[in-house]
Amino acid sequence: MKADPRGVLTGDHFIDGDHAACEGALAAGCRFVAGYPITPSTEVVERFASRIPLVGGVFIQLEDELASSIAIQGAVWAGLKAMTVTSGPGLSLMMEHVGYAAITETPLVIVDVQRGGPSTGLPTLPAQADMMQVKWGSHGDYEVIALSPQSPQECFDLMIQAFNLAETYRVPVFFMMDEVVGHMTERVTIPQASEIDVVQRRWTKKKPGEYRVFEAGADLVPDMAKTGDGYRIHVTGLTHDDRGYPVMNPGTQKKLIERLVGKVRQNCDKLLDVREDGVEGADVVVVSFGITSRVAAAAVEEARGQGVKVGHLRLVIVWPFPAEHIAALAAHTKAFVVPELNMGQIVHEVERAVAGRARVVPMPHAGGSVHEPEAIVATILEAVR
Repeated sequence: MKADPRGVLTGDHFIDGDHAACEGALAAGCRFVAGYPITPSTEVVERFASRIPLVGGVFIQLEDELASSIAIQGAVWAGLKAMTVTSGPGLSLMMEHVGYAAITETPLVIVDVQRGGPSTGLPTLPAQADMMQVKWGSHGDYEVIALSPQSPQECFDLMIQAFNLAETYRVPVFFMMDEVVGHMTERVTIPQASEIDVVQRRWTKKKPGEYRVFEAGADLVPDMAKTGDGYRIHVTGLTHDDRGYPVMNPGTQKKLIERLVGKVRQNCDKLLDVREDGVEGADVVVVSFGITSRVAAAAVEEARGQGVKVGHLRLVIVWPFPAEHIAALAAHTKAFVVPELNMGQIVHEVERAVAGRARVVPMPHAGGSVHEPEAIVATILEAVR
């Protein structure tokens, strides 16, 4: 197995989503991964551990998810692109460090291969019940970005996008897979490194005496400096000023938090990433993400065969949620059907965006398997009665 200096293993491969996610991370320039084994995500780091010596990076297995989620932040401040990989129970342990990454504006990627819960739940079976946790799981006000692939090919492609977004906005980016996508084996085409668009870290051009670690311009995103290069760097989880020094008063809090949320919220139009099929003029629109989208696509085709005007809206970037886009569709749509492998999470965001202008029909599923296409078809037909 040979890779070019950027770690890209080009050509066609018959691999699962976990392995494809690893290849995407390598292609994006990830050179440090810390993790703790947990089903069904372990294959991501197993492959990384075998691949990373070829490109001069580091994988370290640590004692738990807490250690893993802070180790990658140290690696980022040392100048590397980094990620950690987990599933639901491990993600719960990482939440304190998600907040730390948010307030310190540490660009990183967290891969969550979702499984049935709560607690130990169903370690080897799928769910999509961590979606609200990645948005709201840590305390305080902050913004994250979350992507949801539906295939091994997207595990590769969207992983590169995840790292690019982390570097662009300096936020934690969640890669929301599920057990089915993680263990699904399909053809994955990996292009030449020269064909892959990789966003590099935005290093400061200021001299050490002029640089302030959290000073931001019009885009609200500060430039970074590498620890050890002579810059004065103070990084803290306390409310801080542009220098990184703790200043704990309402004025500093207001300035900091408004910037932390603003750098994502003011770019929601740029972060809109949906895939649409037949939504214009549809009476019913099915809204889905991840593995559920593949089942929903089959159901949409079946319902069309029965004469229903039905469209399909697939969320690729789930957070920030495309509320304005769905609100615009609601002006011309009778109903939205929302199948998801949880007891009702993203459906509440759809309801909020629709704001009573159309029916919103939830299709909860406790996990362990995926929806039956026939059940989605039946719900589509019921929604237009």
